[in-house]
Amino acid sequence: MPANILLVEDEPAIQELIAANLARAGHHVVRASDAETAQRIVRDALPDLVLLDWMLPGASGIDFARRLRADERTRAIPIIMLTARGEEQDKVHGLETGADDYITKPFSPRELVARIKAVLRRRAPQATEDPVELGGLRLDPETHRVTAGEQALSLGPTEFRLLHFLMTHPERVHSRAQLLDQVWGDHVFVEERTVDVHIRRLRCALEPSMHDALVQTVRGSGYRFSAQPDQSPAVR
Repeated sequence: MPANILLVEDEPAIQELIAANLARAGHHVVRASDAETAQRIVRDALPDLVLLDWMLPGASGIDFARRLRADERTRAIPIIMLTARGEEQDKVHGLETGADDYITKPFSPRELVARIKAVLRRRAPQATEDPVELGGLRLDPETHRVTAGEQALSLGPTEFRLLHFLMTHPERVHSRAQLLDQVWGDHVFVEERTVDVHIRRLRCALEPSMHDALVQTVRGSGYRFSAQPDQSPAVR
């Protein structure tokens, strides 16, 4: 599944090479040459992943990574550090700062794409094409199909994205604001009650296979996807 990747790299030739290979792999790339520009981009819209050069003009990549990890809004964004600094202590420093992976230059485009896929699978599974099976439901992002055994279920595009996110983060409670950020995008300004409308539509779509109870309301907190019976009073 195409991911929105923020590439922060100040060397034009390397930036162009990386962007071209990521686009060829199907990803959408937004570029920045310094941390300040990258910060403005992130302020407008959250990327699925950040590819971050260590050595940048002005604030370093390490400083920018710390900034992302210190902000609750950006804390969960996967970060892959790109650097020519290959000593073990540098790698440890980068990972301790909050990077999810560390790639030493020079590297092959195939290795980079594979590392991105691995990090997304681990940190942002909703941004991958991997099928998800849970609670008797199977969701396939590549074919855009949801099935319960042999029964195909019909979901609208927003309900599909909502179910995909919930199924890839099972048992976790997500507030309406968090679901808006993750499913609609934090740059889209809609009322939080919009989530309730789409939750109802999602449950209606799951009713024919009797899987609507998997989408649970947690009173005062939000919603979760759980294969465990909901013991709380029904709230619809």
